[in-house]
Amino acid sequence: MLNAVIDAVKEVAKQEIIPRYLKVQGHYKSDGSLCTEADVAAQEALVRKLQKIYPGKIVSEEMSEAQNKDQWDLGDEGLWCIDPIDGTTNFVNGIPYFAVSVALMSGGKSVLGVVYDPIADEMFYAEKGKGAFLNNVKLPIKSYIPTAFEGAIASVDLKRLNKKLVARISTTPPNSSQRNFGASALDWCFTAAGRFDLSLHGGQNLWDYAAGSLILEEAGGCMCGIDLDDFWKEPLWERSVIAALDPTLFIQWRDWIRINR
Repeated sequence: MLNAVIDAVKEVAKQEIIPRYLKVQGHYKSDGSLCTEADVAAQEALVRKLQKIYPGKIVSEEMSEAQNKDQWDLGDEGLWCIDPIDGTTNFVNGIPYFAVSVALMSGGKSVLGVVYDPIADEMFYAEKGKGAFLNNVKLPIKSYIPTAFEGAIASVDLKRLNKKLVARISTTPPNSSQRNFGASALDWCFTAAGRFDLSLHGGQNLWDYAAGSLILEEAGGCMCGIDLDDFWKEPLWERSVIAALDPTLFIQWRDWIRINR
């Protein structure tokens, strides 16, 4: 199944996404998110291909809120979670940091995850209990992983954090440096690979974290919410994220965030 999903994602990226790169304009949906004809075409193609692999329910960024909630309620035994283009704003503006994200979920948690960056031709993937990989190389790919804040790079999205935490992390962060590139699925994968050491986000949608969280977990990383230690008990449709690849550094990062929120 994993190989079939990887093939499907690559084919959709090649046929529906890359030919439209730098050639489409976006429009804003009612929820304020950006959408293009590439998002819609990629979603439709993915749904067709994934349903042939496993006929589960579908949750996707380009479906309505009501449709997604109905599908989630019916999909406990098997549900595909799709983000046809994670990082649509980057895609529209020619910033080469976007990805296709697909997860198969069962019992409310991810059991298979695929995140594909078509510009770099980097395929991140994982199955529950079988490890995480980048183009057949086991994650993490970096040999030295910091266990303390010194030298640690963080991926931080400030938009949904409270003002106190934003002020503190913007002016006196505990780590050495931070980035925000605008594609949550890739942020998870970069953390799993060791490119980022830390990650923080105030609230992600299901399709933002479904695949990437499994990839990080299977790479040996740790995650929780800003308020809850059990990441999977955070609110389903807007789940906050504290994450790190190294378990020791994760505890330090979590505690610093909670003290300063």
